[in-house]
Amino acid sequence: MLAQKAETKQTGVGHATLLSKLIFSWINSLLSLGYSKSLDLQDIPSLVPQDEANMAYQKFVHAWESLVRERTKNNTKSLVLWSIVRTFLEENIIIAFYALIRTISVAVSPLILYAFVNYSNRTEAELREGLSIVGILIVTKVFESLSQRHWFFNSRRSGMKMRSALMVAVYQKQLKLSSLARTRHSAGEIVNYIAVDAYRMGEFPWWFHLTWTCALQLVLSIVILFGVVGIGAIPGLVPLLICGLLNVPFARILQNCQTQFMIAQDERLRSTSEILNSMKIIKLQSWEEKFKSSVDSLRDKEFVWLSKAQILKAFGSFLYWMSPTMISAVVFLGCAVSKSAPLNAETIFTVLATLRNMAEPVRMIPEALSVMIQVKVSFDRLNNFLLDEELNRDDSERNFKQCSVNAVEIQDGNFIWDREFVSPTLTDVNLEIKRGQKIAVCGPVGSGKSSLLYAILGEIHKISGTVNVGANLAYVSQSSWIQSGTVQDNILFGKPMDKTRYEKAIKACALDKDINEFSHGDLTEIGQRGINMSGGQKQRIQLARAVYNDADIYLLDDPFSAVDAHTAAILLNDCVMTALREKTVILVTHQVEFLSEVDTILVMEGGKVIQSGRYENLLTAGTAFELLVSAHKDTITELNKDNKNIRGFENEVLSNPQDSQGFYFTKNQSEEEISSIKGPIGVQLTKEEEKVTGNVGWKPFWDYISYSKGSFMLCLIVLAQSVFIALQTASTFWLAIAIEIPKVTNATLIGVYALISFASAAFIYVRTYLTALLGLRASTAFFSSFTTAIFNAPMLFFDSTPVGRILTRASSDLSILDFDIPYSITFVASISIEILVVISIMASVTWQVLYVAVPAIVASIFIQKYYQATARELTRINGTTKAPIMNFAAETSLGVVTVRAYSMADRFFKNYLTLVDTDASLFYHSNVAMEWVVLRIEAVQNLTVITAALLLILLPQGYVSPGLVGVSLSYAFTLTGAQIFWTRWFSNLSNYIISVERIKQFTHIPTEPPATVEHNQPPSSWPSKGKIVIQGLEVRYRPNSPLVLKGISCTFKEGSMVGVVGRTGSGKSTLISALFCLVEPSRGNILIDGINICSIGLKDLRTRLSIIPQEPTLFKGSIRTNLDPLDMYSDDEIWKAVEKCQLKETISKLPNLLDSSVSDEGGNWSLGQQQLFCLGRVLLKRNRILVLDEATASIDSATDVILQRVIRQEFAECTVITVAHRVPTVIDSDMVMVLSYGKVVEYDEPSKLLDINSSFSKLDKITKPKKLGGLGIRKAIEANTSMLGKMVCDYLWIQLLKHKYISGEMFLNMKKKLKSVTWNAIKKVLSALKDDFQFRLEDGNSSFWFTNWYGVGNLEDKNTIDNNSWKWVWHIPAPEKVKFFLLDGLT
Repeated sequence: MLAQKAETKQTGVGHATLLSKLIFSWINSLLSLGYSKSLDLQDIPSLVPQDEANMAYQKFVHAWESLVRERTKNNTKSLVLWSIVRTFLEENIIIAFYALIRTISVAVSPLILYAFVNYSNRTEAELREGLSIVGILIVTKVFESLSQRHWFFNSRRSGMKMRSALMVAVYQKQLKLSSLARTRHSAGEIVNYIAVDAYRMGEFPWWFHLTWTCALQLVLSIVILFGVVGIGAIPGLVPLLICGLLNVPFARILQNCQTQFMIAQDERLRSTSEILNSMKIIKLQSWEEKFKSSVDSLRDKEFVWLSKAQILKAFGSFLYWMSPTMISAVVFLGCAVSKSAPLNAETIFTVLATLRNMAEPVRMIPEALSVMIQVKVSFDRLNNFLLDEELNRDDSERNFKQCSVNAVEIQDGNFIWDREFVSPTLTDVNLEIKRGQKIAVCGPVGSGKSSLLYAILGEIHKISGTVNVGANLAYVSQSSWIQSGTVQDNILFGKPMDKTRYEKAIKACALDKDINEFSHGDLTEIGQRGINMSGGQKQRIQLARAVYNDADIYLLDDPFSAVDAHTAAILLNDCVMTALREKTVILVTHQVEFLSEVDTILVMEGGKVIQSGRYENLLTAGTAFELLVSAHKDTITELNKDNKNIRGFENEVLSNPQDSQGFYFTKNQSEEEISSIKGPIGVQLTKEEEKVTGNVGWKPFWDYISYSKGSFMLCLIVLAQSVFIALQTASTFWLAIAIEIPKVTNATLIGVYALISFASAAFIYVRTYLTALLGLRASTAFFSSFTTAIFNAPMLFFDSTPVGRILTRASSDLSILDFDIPYSITFVASISIEILVVISIMASVTWQVLYVAVPAIVASIFIQKYYQATARELTRINGTTKAPIMNFAAETSLGVVTVRAYSMADRFFKNYLTLVDTDASLFYHSNVAMEWVVLRIEAVQNLTVITAALLLILLPQGYVSPGLVGVSLSYAFTLTGAQIFWTRWFSNLSNYIISVERIKQFTHIPTEPPATVEHNQPPSSWPSKGKIVIQGLEVRYRPNSPLVLKGISCTFKEGSMVGVVGRTGSGKSTLISALFCLVEPSRGNILIDGINICSIGLKDLRTRLSIIPQEPTLFKGSIRTNLDPLDMYSDDEIWKAVEKCQLKETISKLPNLLDSSVSDEGGNWSLGQQQLFCLGRVLLKRNRILVLDEATASIDSATDVILQRVIRQEFAECTVITVAHRVPTVIDSDMVMVLSYGKVVEYDEPSKLLDINSSFSKLDKITKPKKLGGLGIRKAIEANTSMLGKMVCDYLWIQLLKHKYISGEMFLNMKKKLKSVTWNAIKKVLSALKDDFQFRLEDGNSSFWFTNWYGVGNLEDKNTIDNNSWKWVWHIPAPEKVKFFLLDGLT
């Protein structure tokens, strides 16, 4: 949209003439274009500079800043409100002038009616006098029409500027919010400030001016009433006062209902948003019913308040229509009793016309006041937000200081996230990082690694100390932050394209192969939150963004966790060590294998840097770092940087040069395997939002009626309205005719009139009540269909549909269904009847008026249709311009740290301004078009009114009785108003009905297979064994898209551990998706214990499988609801599970134990803890099949060790499928499957695959310890013992990887294999290892961590190997239980 809106012509108002501005003809060109074709966004002109968001914002900020400076401590006034007043006062004074003229024009209309009736009553009347009355009528109508149109247009124009200024102020504020303030305002709340509070200002000036003009109109009408009937009007003030006062509590109750409704709606939308963002895990766990019922129950709460509000409106209508009847009856009675005025045609019809003028203000004032209260609430919310704490860039959490040597310096730094906490997050930080240095930061989960980066970024509050940053920064966050847009946009990140640098960045981040595979190359659209990219791709795009940015200092927060070992090694070598070789890099990592490459390692624990130094020094120091390394599960992984070394090594060491290929990967080899296909060629994943174009006719309207089964109700509504109008007309005709009959007493006259009018008010109550019921029924039907469709939608729907698109339907579109459509339908139907009745009444008095009235109606319908073509498209386009603003704001809120780190706030701000202006331009042109059509229809209908008035003047004296003149004109004066009301409501209904279209689009999305299949339910014990057979499995994501899995066949034996490995995009996750039926196979079968999973219900399948996903997902609620959402387990069972997953200690310390809170997306728990919660869920379920989908990719080694140990203990009997990037994660599996390009390349035992030159061994063979001149253990052994080589090395290597130690028993097994091997050969091996490896001895009784360390020492001393007995000669009690642990990266 940003690109689309770049070049559009400016709107015509800027160079329009005075007349053109007066009658809005400057919009003719847009209307004629809209009539000739369906409008697109590009056709909409841009705003003139003085209406643009930036201008409004600059003025607002100027006023805001001066008010903030003037503010005293205990000043409670709303600064936002007063800033708005200061900024927009001038233009609102002009609007007030228009409103005043209009109010006076309306107020004098009863006097004109009085003059007409009076004139017709005379026996000898002068024609000139009659014509002058018509002249006055024409002048007041012209003034009323033009002033009202300009009041409405300019108040909404002013509102648009207020709205834009506040939307921009909120966005600008979120770019500056401090980290603590960000915890107080979630992304959802910030979007709400924009979507609800700021957006509400669009109508604020209109309501404000309406409030005081209503009050003025009321006062003027009372004055006129007294002028006409004298003291007889005094009794009429009593019911007026009563009705006015009754309106106050009524408005309060209605206000309360709406407030409660909004609170309930906010809660439902928060929950819906959370569910949509976590839909994958909900489907994997088969929790749809539970979460759907929670959304339904939240909707039920909302519905209670909605129905109260709607039913209350029926009482409101009754009150509104009853009050003029009551007041007029009392006034007539007052006149009759006090004889202050005769009860003749002049008096009666002037009183009725005056009371009609009073009815509107009496009804509107409470509504206007309730809107003012809502606006006040919004002002307060915005005030709190805009006054919240900002990131302090002045006393600055950091200084930018050019320093010749150091890139980053921190001296005595103490930092804290939340100032209310006593203990700081980071304490006593002292750092000096020289330019060009590579620094690694490691430590257990929660030790403060990311916080250290935040301290350098200036994102965390500094208590004391100094932070100096010597240059510009680039930052890569731990959880990847990707914007909606193309891959290229995400990498360039606002910088101009430099082709060479761009290609280098892509290559360095191993993205070139991926981009070639994407259907649109680097112009492939990325879905919201990067939904259509794998975790590895998102992380590499982030990294490429940083590399392309060409900063001086790089802060990388665990960037390699989401990629496989091979890609990680490429990234380290090509990106960190080569592309960034001259840059300063600070790398937070859990991968110990990379630590040997960096200049300095910082080891953190408990918010302190407890050790720093080079790899070798820290290792020999034998403290925390050593424990960290020994806890590290993965084998050390990295690439050899220096080809010369490799060649030299090959010459020196290898007897067989061809073997080098087996051990070392070249860049080219790795790239062949990196690919990802996740969408069909030629089709972007995130499609343009659908919008129906052209006239959809009455279909959505009938959809609305048929959905709610409301045809009968609609007929009743029309019938009630017809009876109401018939009775109203009868009461007026009764007055007109009865005053001519001398026999009718005043009491009879007033009594019959009151009776008929009261009866009509009863029918209006029935009409409004039925309307409320129709609306509630339709809301229920649509909401139910919509939520059912969303929860039953396949995963592909969520992958290709931005969350914002679903949420706008669940929020604004549903609100329109709730509140607006039912009344719009009723008004359109009712007023159509009313207009016909008015014209009939006028024709019954002066039939000649039909010569003008009929063409006027035809002209009005044509003008309406001409306008509607454009208005409909403007509303539709506007439906697609609001969501991008909200999405952009939400995206920025999630990635604000990245935006600030790259100093990109200004660019984001400009992009946001463009989005706001695009949306405002549609609001603006919709309003102009509305005023254009109303002005023209008003003019046409005023012709009818003036013709009727002229005919009454020109007809012979006494031809029409004064009573009928009164009836004809009092109805004629309502004709224009009724026609305008109908035009507005018909336009509104046409626009509102689009919401029905939009919701219906989502009720017809494809559904997943059923949750249960009646006649094919698996036994309750299934799967009892856990055997999985895959037969010729082929999967594609969409029809006609390329195959992602290409004919996979294999068997996972019951109770076995199966590892699934392969490069990023090889099809690992798709295989798991197929196992859970997230994607349906296009061919082939998956059988679990002999049952085809596609033949049973999804719930039956998914509840019997367990998964620990790649990205842990927690929901807002309590620990209990997160571990056991379906409430199936007892506290005791939950505590046992919590204990097993090592969380018991943490949870026991919390005051509410299992009921302790979990915030949005589990934000108050670390990533490692979140993953342990997911482990807790599977421990409770105890299914026979467990899937680990990259479950350990983003957690530290310590958590990983816990996870693996618990899984081995608890799931020993189960079939465990482990999807992994890294070989060591799956090395102790019974079987390993290697996937590439969606095919099974290998499937065998890991030991066999390691023996041969397999893809698996290639994946494995980039692993090597740091020492021995860069040789791996395997090579060390082979290099020193050509004879021993193949025999010992495979066995020794597999045992090392599998068990992480070699026991005495294993050595005895080796003895059998090595009978012919000489002692010297063994001695050579151990001599080669002695400098580089330490053996740790542990007898069976002593604990893991408290054993002593021994070097192998000189093999000739007393600790020797006795060649005959094959025993280690150590002085410990139980030699047979001794285990020899290899350290240095092998734990």
